Amino acid sequence: MKELKHEVDFCVVGGGMAGLCAAVASARKGVKTLLMHDRPVLGGNASSEIRMWICGAAGDNNLETGIVEEIQLENLYRNNYPNFSIWDSILYEKAAFQENLTLLLNCSCNNVEMEANKIISVKGWQLTTETWHTVKAGLFADCSGDSILAPLTHAEFRQGREAASEFNESIAPEIADKKTMGMSCLIQARETDKPQKFIPPAWAHKYLSDDDLPNRGHMPQGLQNFWWLEIGGEGDSVHDAEKNRDELLKIAFGVWDHIKNHGEHNAENWVLEWVGFLPGKRESRRYVGDYIMNQNDVRSEGRFEDLVAYGGWSMDDHHPAGFRYPGTPTIFHEAPSPYGISYRCLYSKNIENLFFAGRNISVTHAAMSSTRVMRTCATLGQAVGTAVAIAVKNKLSPRGVYQEKISELKQELMDDDCYLPFNKRNVSALTMKAMLSASDGDPEQLRNGFDRPIGEDENCWKTKKGGWIQFDFEKPVDIEEMRFIFDSNLNRRILNIAALYPLDFKNFSVPATLVSDFHIEIQDEKGNWKEALNVKKNHQRLLFIDTGLRAKSFRIVIDKTWGNDEIKIFSIDLY
Repeated sequence: MKELKHEVDFCVVGGGMAGLCAAVASARKGVKTLLMHDRPVLGGNASSEIRMWICGAAGDNNLETGIVEEIQLENLYRNNYPNFSIWDSILYEKAAFQENLTLLLNCSCNNVEMEANKIISVKGWQLTTETWHTVKAGLFADCSGDSILAPLTHAEFRQGREAASEFNESIAPEIADKKTMGMSCLIQARETDKPQKFIPPAWAHKYLSDDDLPNRGHMPQGLQNFWWLEIGGEGDSVHDAEKNRDELLKIAFGVWDHIKNHGEHNAENWVLEWVGFLPGKRESRRYVGDYIMNQNDVRSEGRFEDLVAYGGWSMDDHHPAGFRYPGTPTIFHEAPSPYGISYRCLYSKNIENLFFAGRNISVTHAAMSSTRVMRTCATLGQAVGTAVAIAVKNKLSPRGVYQEKISELKQELMDDDCYLPFNKRNVSALTMKAMLSASDGDPEQLRNGFDRPIGEDENCWKTKKGGWIQFDFEKPVDIEEMRFIFDSNLNRRILNIAALYPLDFKNFSVPATLVSDFHIEIQDEKGNWKEALNVKKNHQRLLFIDTGLRAKSFRIVIDKTWGNDEIKIFSIDLY
């Protein structure tokens, strides 16, 4: 068999949303990075193979930003009648065409080389090319969900539910056990303009009455994606996955047979368009880091001094029996939104060069029932990738970043539009030096260090089409780069993809609040304004522009949005 060797600064195992964002974040900061993923498409539970929505924090203006928002906005721009092939392609291109990033798809990590408590290399088998890939790196991140590097490296990990007494968690069981949340094979359906029949396979389970599906709403309408087609929490969520998949297929086809052929479900014109043959997992191994975050940390808003990401999903604790449990399939235990997540939950306690991000971070089962959702996981990945860049630059371990550079890490994340609750971003010195004026509104809001509405504070400069903001200096200055944070409507509730496609399906579109077109003017020595740069069809919230301009006065004129008359801009920084 063929063997290839790679040597990089940082190797990420697992290309779900967390691993993708970790790899992209580090590569963008100049770190030589490799992403090894065992599937042909990226995104993990969000990919076309599983098709779970990317969910995150609840509440006003709490939508997660950074790389995950960049991906979502690109999807809204290009995937107007959303389908998973385009979504897959957007995730793929983020990694495949990123400088400093090598992508290995269809490559399953299954071995490591260790030196004491440090990983030297990992080894993966690429099925499609019959090739062994050995990747040597200084730092590693396990974003595989199942934490494949834990048993391979003997990193400390947990599996199952803690006893309530261990962390004084009121929602935990009285006695610890190995039970987890289950896994699901999802289904998708489409409405047509005429009746459609469905003939189930002979091996599908039979559900002849709604009484056979207690507490499982199953009408093909609204945001139904059949997430409750779930089993596997009472056994081994890793080693029983194939057996569970077989049973889930029997359940899924049986449920669709019930919807179509047994009872009244307004489904006469609906067709089963897709069934997932790869289960999406909610829980398996969780690493042990320098800190284990628990229910009480979530409830007290996670105000850690090393806060590098946040959650805001409720503690959504699915019953281990899943579909076989006749009661309510999950309990949405209250959680504040947002609450902070500690950096010390993102690296191994006993393996000195191992990070992790995703549903496998260092949290209890109770806390994980909230931190596991994918927009949260994506921001955890970006935090890890950014920490790696600092570690490589300063020759630090993951723990060393916490001990020496945690403030720098937080500021870099906020510069990249990762919101950190209870923290303020440092505005650039050049921006603070300028004298501001504007056609209307309060331009000082652009440099207050807060890049989104928080509570009653809007933290933005408001204007309308044709409005301008002006930066004046006492003498000419060089502006190499400008950073903009536009309004992408952090209260929008558009998901990354659809589960049901009714005939009156509303196409996706760029948020109407976003600035589309604007131009930059500079003033010459005679006091005349001339256009220096022009931007059209912007569809991102965070925008960096290489300007290379020199002048005493700069003016940014807003020409157009994607639909709104009122325009909000949260920050403009000059570098």
